[in-house]
Amino acid sequence: MRQKICALMLTLVLALTSFGTALAAEPPNAVQSKLALIEQDTYGQEQTGALIDRINRLERDYDGKHRSGSLMARIDAIYDEVYTNSTAPSVLMNLNAIEWNINHETSLRSVQERVSEMEMALLGKTSEGTFKKRISALSTASFGTKDIPVTPVSVPANTLVKVTLVTPVNAKNLKVGDTIEYQVADDVFVGDVLVFTKGSRGEGTVTKVKQAKNFGRNAAVDVDFKNTKALDGTYVTTFIGEEAKKEMQHLAMAAGASLAGIAVLGPLGVVAGAFVHGKNVDLPAGTELYIQTQSETTVYGVQTTYDSAAPFQSAAARNTANDSDNSVYDDEV
Repeated sequence: MRQKICALMLTLVLALTSFGTALAAEPPNAVQSKLALIEQDTYGQEQTGALIDRINRLERDYDGKHRSGSLMARIDAIYDEVYTNSTAPSVLMNLNAIEWNINHETSLRSVQERVSEMEMALLGKTSEGTFKKRISALSTASFGTKDIPVTPVSVPANTLVKVTLVTPVNAKNLKVGDTIEYQVADDVFVGDVLVFTKGSRGEGTVTKVKQAKNFGRNAAVDVDFKNTKALDGTYVTTFIGEEAKKEMQHLAMAAGASLAGIAVLGPLGVVAGAFVHGKNVDLPAGTELYIQTQSETTVYGVQTTYDSAAPFQSAAARNTANDSDNSVYDDEV
């Protein structure tokens, strides 16, 4: 892994231009596309059949009863239940917290798969009933209470997040606009509150590609690592800034690269003229690097030392969250 970081520092230029703070995933507006997104995250794939039947199934699986109202109103209600943290943690946040408490890692599998797998791991068998009922039982088995210890927390600007490339970055194969997927490599805490979990995904966008040329002119790939998903499901704006670059330099030097070698991102081998080609950017999946948060951001996290009687703090409590302890702990630091 350290050799991969050295290669990154020697051959890759990552120019980031990110703006904003924490954003909820932008929901689709159309009835069918919004329904398809919920089904994808719930069952692993979009379902077929009449819209009413598909909505009825989701309501039955989550709540055990049907709602009244328009198609859009019913879909919006399910969407809020699955994704939105307001008066209570969302379904996905609860699952992330429970899965992390079991495996110290989160996954992107469907709600249906994750619930069944965690029931087998904790209880030895799968259960019947609604997803909400089953998740509540998993929370009690995992945390000792059905109310997961969720709290709002202020994540300081420039908080480091170690990530691993899921999409290979090769200048020969990329074009502007391509998506670069990555995942969080280590848990990130603010004090004793978990805010980013190992396994969580993020997406970057290629903004510039320059191929290697003669006279030792190296290839370059510019990537905007703009969105990294926090434990609560919101997307936090991230980028490669000075703190992230310093951390990657430290790792590269620890792996044996000289300071001069790390600094050389410009032309190499010019003396040999046109017969010397520059280096290609070729980073395989699994390459590790650091990114950092763009600005101070409030998200929901899971308190890792907690009082089981403490209630969930709703969105109204965000402005009164205690942010006196802004220290960040990373397993790899």
